[in-house]
Amino acid sequence: MSNIFLATIVALATTTSFATPGADTAATAALGRIRDLAGDWEGTYQWSGARTTAGTLKASWYLTGNGSAVVENLIMGGVPMMTSVYHLDGADLRMTHFCAAQNQPRLKAGHIDMEHGVVDFDFVDITNLAGPDAPHVNGLEIRFLTPDHVTLTFLFTGNGKTSREQIDLRRAGTTHS
Repeated sequence: MSNIFLATIVALATTTSFATPGADTAATAALGRIRDLAGDWEGTYQWSGARTTAGTLKASWYLTGNGSAVVENLIMGGVPMMTSVYHLDGADLRMTHFCAAQNQPRLKAGHIDMEHGVVDFDFVDITNLAGPDAPHVNGLEIRFLTPDHVTLTFLFTGNGKTSREQIDLRRAGTTHS
């Protein structure tokens, strides 16, 4: 009997599409656009805070959970420095950010305008925060400029200050104009 159960589970898993549960919503459309980022990307970052720094980085996106979640790795010097996971929670689009600051902010899309390629995430809560004023991500702005060009702007707060890190990425292997 356990072989029949296992065969049923395998059959269901292999015939399940990447469709998300429920009706088409702004959140499902936004997750679909994030899924379309799957692959390797390269670009630049600029940190605007107490001091301005800039440099290059790479990124990769891939699907997991039978297409129900998208993993984003931001890579510097060949090492993933930050990872974010995007997924639906009912009608909401959520994101957990595994930060280089070793905390994990959880965000929810508060503004989605797919006609203009805009998804803005707002802070919900955080795990492993070192203290109430410790630096952490408190927002994210995604701009889908073309299918091969996207910007991410991480919003940070800590010690009474705010800063922004803008990341400009293009799909690896595409012409940058």
